[in-house]
Amino acid sequence: MAIPLQIRVQAAVSQLLYWLPRPVRRAIAGKPVRLDGQELALDAQLLLRLQKLSGAALVNGSVEQSRALLDAGRHLVSGKPIEPIAVREVTIPTEHGDLPSTLYTPAGLPEPSGLLVFFHGGGWVVGTRDSHDNTARYLAKHAGVRVLSVEYRLAPEHPFPAATEDAIAAFDYAYAKASELGADPARIAVGGDSAGGNLAAVTAQQAVRRGGGVPAFQLLFYPGTDFSTRRRSREIFGEDLFLTDKDMDWFENHYVPRGTDLTDPRLSPLHGEVSGLPPAYIATAGFDPLRDEGEAYAEKLRAAGVPVALSRQPDLIHGYINFIGVGRRFTEALAEAAGALRLGLSK
Repeated sequence: MAIPLQIRVQAAVSQLLYWLPRPVRRAIAGKPVRLDGQELALDAQLLLRLQKLSGAALVNGSVEQSRALLDAGRHLVSGKPIEPIAVREVTIPTEHGDLPSTLYTPAGLPEPSGLLVFFHGGGWVVGTRDSHDNTARYLAKHAGVRVLSVEYRLAPEHPFPAATEDAIAAFDYAYAKASELGADPARIAVGGDSAGGNLAAVTAQQAVRRGGGVPAFQLLFYPGTDFSTRRRSREIFGEDLFLTDKDMDWFENHYVPRGTDLTDPRLSPLHGEVSGLPPAYIATAGFDPLRDEGEAYAEKLRAAGVPVALSRQPDLIHGYINFIGVGRRFTEALAEAAGALRLGLSK
């Protein structure tokens, strides 16, 4: 689909701003933001400033409007498609219908390789494979793995536990059809960001508990892990930092049916059994309402003897893996994660 001219112009302007001398960028972004002993990266602060000037928001109006605006806005921050990557559409059959997915294969990658089953973020309500296309491309190329990005069902049309069921089905498919995907079934990871990180964590828990095929690694970016408790980071970082407290309430109200047990491990993996889980790389962002629950999950894994690398990016905001088309700081953080994935799926 062609990118509208207005979006292309805005994207060019956004990228140009990041090439301006640092003093100019600082003048546009404003005075440094310091909270909880951390200083926000200039790249992140400039992005937030541009977001405010444009009137953009993660949640804006109805579900349909929010989805459309996110789809348009991704072109401003994701950058040009990373190449050379072969792309193939894959259909995952489930008892609830077919799940569209995309398989990304870096040029020259031999078979069988490691594979990341990836679940996009977006609060279980917005976001698509397209919104995370360049992120998937980056991870495929720089981790040297295949990436299967899954279009799971979204709320409110399909509330909890639909997304969880789809995520588990997608992993099962990847494990069963590994040879057809060019993958080694012993080197399949699950991963995702935010809501997708939640789904990846839940999938790993459910796979281990039931027996059979299990993921070899978890790649969790600022995952939501606990609906039952408001932590300190949500109070400190709940305003003007991309993901807001109101956004989180909006997502929860659309995704979680009334009367649901908020400690259900399929919803809140922090309340699940974690012994025997595969190694994990968990990334949190310093200026993120979800920071503390992601780090609490890392601590729970560590206490259960699960190998875990917790990497707080203290100067970044929620959503940073999608902003690799502007500035350098976001790409630096994603590069670290790609290295962890490469190591986690090495023979």
